[in-house]
Amino acid sequence: MSAQEAPSILVLGIGNLLWADEGFGVRAVEHMHRHYAFPDNVRLIDGGTQGIYLVQQIREADVLVVFDAVDYGLKPGTMKRVEGDEVPKFLGAKKVSLHQTGFQEVLMMAEMMGEPPAHQLLIGVQPVELEDYGGSLRPQVKDKIEPSIAMALDYLAGFGVTAVRREVPLSDIESIGSLEMMLERYEGERPDADVAPRHGDDRVLAQGFVPPEDFDAEMEALVAKAGPA
Repeated sequence: MSAQEAPSILVLGIGNLLWADEGFGVRAVEHMHRHYAFPDNVRLIDGGTQGIYLVQQIREADVLVVFDAVDYGLKPGTMKRVEGDEVPKFLGAKKVSLHQTGFQEVLMMAEMMGEPPAHQLLIGVQPVELEDYGGSLRPQVKDKIEPSIAMALDYLAGFGVTAVRREVPLSDIESIGSLEMMLERYEGERPDADVAPRHGDDRVLAQGFVPPEDFDAEMEALVAKAGPA
């Protein structure tokens, strides 16, 4: 990149929308895209849990901004920023789900290939609740969406990026997320707890299932009993 060229900037939201506060990163980048317009050198992506499939996007970026739910060991709902070489460490040290391990490996892969983003910023929020399948962001985490975006915009301004707030937010159809998972629809159409259990279905779990003491031994016995193919 020459001195005259604008840096290639990637703003990425990662996480799993289906597990409550784990979806913070995706919700933040969706909101940012919906309410702000950026110059052509800035890309906003819903990275979800894509992991290794994001490596090429990351290799092409000079500047990487990541929104995510991060276990900092802080009070639930706390927002914290991490920069530079510390970003991969925080994504892997106290991961809140498997996607973080995958994304940490993606950053390391980009570095091994000799093309990591020169500048990296992680904006994370300490989750309140994760064990709520189909749940949405808790209020303490949802309230951090606007402040986290403001933090990102301030950081991007240091690279000459001016974001323009849209007079009218983009519609669901124009959003970078899927229509079925838009925040208002996702929250509004969630079934009652007796229809869609949050933490496990007692109708199944109460049937007296006991896991095998030695899974490998039991599988070997089953294979031996079945005989040759």
